[in-house]
Amino acid sequence: MGQIELKDVRKSFGGVEVIKGINLQINEGELAIFVGPSGCGKSTLLRLIAGLVEASDGHILIDGDDVTGKPPAERELSMVFQSYALYPHKSVRENMGFALTVGGMPKAEITAKVDEAAATLKLEDYLERKPKALSGGQRQRVAIGRAIVREPKAFLFDEPLSNLDAALRVEMRLEIARLHQKLGATMIYVTHDQVEAMTLADKIVVLQAGQIEQIGSPLDLYRHPGNLFVAQFIGSPKMNVVDCTGSGTALTFGNGNTSDIGRNAEGATKMGIRPEHLALCDATDASTTILTGQIDVMEHLGSDSFAYVNVTDVGLFTVRIVGHSEAVVGDMVGLTFGSENVHLFDAAEKTIPA
Repeated sequence: MGQIELKDVRKSFGGVEVIKGINLQINEGELAIFVGPSGCGKSTLLRLIAGLVEASDGHILIDGDDVTGKPPAERELSMVFQSYALYPHKSVRENMGFALTVGGMPKAEITAKVDEAAATLKLEDYLERKPKALSGGQRQRVAIGRAIVREPKAFLFDEPLSNLDAALRVEMRLEIARLHQKLGATMIYVTHDQVEAMTLADKIVVLQAGQIEQIGSPLDLYRHPGNLFVAQFIGSPKMNVVDCTGSGTALTFGNGNTSDIGRNAEGATKMGIRPEHLALCDATDASTTILTGQIDVMEHLGSDSFAYVNVTDVGLFTVRIVGHSEAVVGDMVGLTFGSENVHLFDAAEKTIPA
């Protein structure tokens, strides 16, 4: 139970079409993440699935049943919002069991379901507290628990961690991953944070301007982006992208440097390389150096260092260095990389196959 299918789903507000013909299948038990920049339509798409927004065209199917015209209550889905939306005057137990109480479920059954959900979310010690006595992470767990007790066909998460601080975001990200593994339930999760997408998802759906750019597993999108938008959106720090001209197997950069990358480069207008696939080398060593530049900024993060290297007439490159680096601002350095890690894009910003 929990397969969700969208068939040419569209949504317009007035004369503006914000969802432009989405076709998508989310399989039972998958954790699918909608990711993209602000305004791309990911929350609207989630609300269309939930029934909170009415589709202008197309069909939404849950377990093969067309629910396009059904109200939210008849779709058997549970939604967790960015805001916790807890009743301040009710205890954690009462908040978690509220929907079941309204539905007329016997009190003993409600108690059993709430206790089970509380054990799953490590909330047993907080059941009699009011929301004001909880931390942000605990409140979000209560909101998730309220969804769990309903035993829905699927869970819908709308940026549930965006109100939490950095440490709590990591903690709750782990909680949601464990929850998915334990329940094996279908989950759709909306976020603008691609780190959350990479760490949580079975399937990532990258959206831009109301359309799907690419669908795939986190590592598939990271290693094989289908276009320039996906290449730059997935990955942190983002991929370095510079202009180039491709001919045969050679790339020519804006400063006139040419590099034979040993693979098809015909028609390339942009080259991408991820920070971890670049390395600093001796700028005077012509056998290894592909481009030469000056370090503008150094960032030391403990586990990693980042060098920002400005190559005249080419662009600024971010270089990830594992551990500490002795390089300093102002150093002239060489940049080197392996051709197997190069991403090439044509004039239409589509990926050129290797």
